[in-house]
Order: sequence, then C-alpha cells, then structure tokens
Amino acid sequence: MGYVHVYTGNGKGKTTAALGLSIRAACAGLSVYIGQFIKGMKYSELDVPKYIPNVVLEQYGRGCFIDKKPVQEDIDLAKAGFEKISKYIIDGTYDVIVLDEINIAIYFNLIKSEEVLDVLKKRHERPEIILTGRYAPKEIIEYADLVSEIVELKHYYQKGIMARKGIEF
Repeated sequence: MGYVHVYTGNGKGKTTAALGLSIRAACAGLSVYIGQFIKGMKYSELDVPKYIPNVVLEQYGRGCFIDKKPVQEDIDLAKAGFEKISKYIIDGTYDVIVLDEINIAIYFNLIKSEEVLDVLKKRHERPEIILTGRYAPKEIIEYADLVSEIVELKHYYQKGIMARKGIEF
C-alpha cells in the first residue's frame, strides 16, 4: 500500500526531495508521474523523462507568481492539472505520484484543500503520493502518513548568490 508524504516548510529542498524519491522509485522499476503546479518555466528536471522513460512530468502553470496575485489562467491551469492527476490517484495508474507545489496552489486558492483531501481519501491503494510546497494546510498535514518540514537555517541567497541551473532550477 502507498502512503501520503508531505514536504513543506520555508527551506530549500522540497521539490528536490520529491524528485530524489521519484528517481529512486523509477530506478527500482516503478512508474512515476510528476505534476508541477504553479511552475511553467523551464526547469532542468523537465528533461528527466528523456533519461528515465518510466517518469512522466507535466507542468500546470504559467510561471512562478509566489509573491503575486493569481489570474484566471493560473486557476484554470491548476484545476485542469488537478483533475488529470486526480484520475491517476484514484485509478492507480502510477506507482508514485508527485503533486509538486500543490500546497502553494492551495494557499493561493487555485485548488481547495477539501478537494485534495477528497481525492486522497478515494485513492487507489497502489500509489505513493507526495505533496510539496510551503504552507501545507493543517488538514493535509493531519491526513498524511509522513510529513517533513524543511526549515531554512541559512541560505546563500542572503549573500546575493542567484539561482543556478542544475541546482535551483
């Protein structure tokens, strides 16, 4: 039986942890689906399916707007992505399903936490489900089987070092 993981908090590494688990699972022969909410920019992990054929990765966003107000297109993309992923969660299409930045999508009211919980409660027993992003709602944390909070103690951004390809994106 699969479990529900949550990687949350203000530190760097939530998506990285989910991708690491995904690569480990894929290398063990499991099928992996990664749906990225909010994100629509070119991230290096978009190339993972070229190297590991049992990984599917799709984005459901125009770009990052973490400090901005979402527009209708953001809502529409998130809802369409969640509808698609919900089917996979319920029917057990994949062994591992990552909902990257779903907590941010909930935080910005693109998707309701009740909708996510409803789908999780109907999930097929097969998939391991991973939810990432800051601001994980209390009800999601309570429902999950594993919750890791990634806390930033120190970050090189504070020294003016910008995001680097292959490390942050």
